[in-house]
Amino acid sequence: FCTPCLQECLKPKKPVCGVCRSTLSPGSRALDLEKQIETTETTCNGCNKKMYLSKMRSHAASCSKYQNYIMEGVKAVTKEPLHNTRNFPNRFTFPCPYCSERNFDQEGLVEHCKALHSMDAKQVVCPICASMPWGDPNYRSANFMEHLQRRHRFSYDTFVVCDYDADEDDMMEQVLMRSLRDK
Repeated sequence: FCTPCLQECLKPKKPVCGVCRSTLSPGSRALDLEKQIETTETTCNGCNKKMYLSKMRSHAASCSKYQNYIMEGVKAVTKEPLHNTRNFPNRFTFPCPYCSERNFDQEGLVEHCKALHSMDAKQVVCPICASMPWGDPNYRSANFMEHLQRRHRFSYDTFVVCDYDADEDDMMEQVLMRSLRDK
């Protein structure tokens, strides 16, 4: 993970795992994992040189072929930015669907609803999903709290490169194809 992503995961308020986003608790070093990283061989996707995982980060920093490989991947999943931003919905702050409070970021909305509306059974529209191109602004979730906790435990744009013009299935397909190429 890069430093900004790790910093997001390790916010002092509630650090989370960089993979599954579950809450981290203080513990001891994972010595078995460290040993596995020291003894597992991999191949650089740029120059095809073999090395142990523990050496990959320093190699990647100096391997121009690896850096070109990464830039090709970035170019493949990004599009030219659109200049007219007035027609785009706000995907950064959201109103609470239960009360009149506004301007929550995704994490703030989840925390607010857990704290103040966890027992409210009223069917509401998820403002986060409704702001997405694939979201239905009229769909009322049967269990909004469960939806929030399962679907919105982390922000899309914090952990993936979002192409809001693509639908969710297309984005997932891009991620899967990229992961297969990275093997």
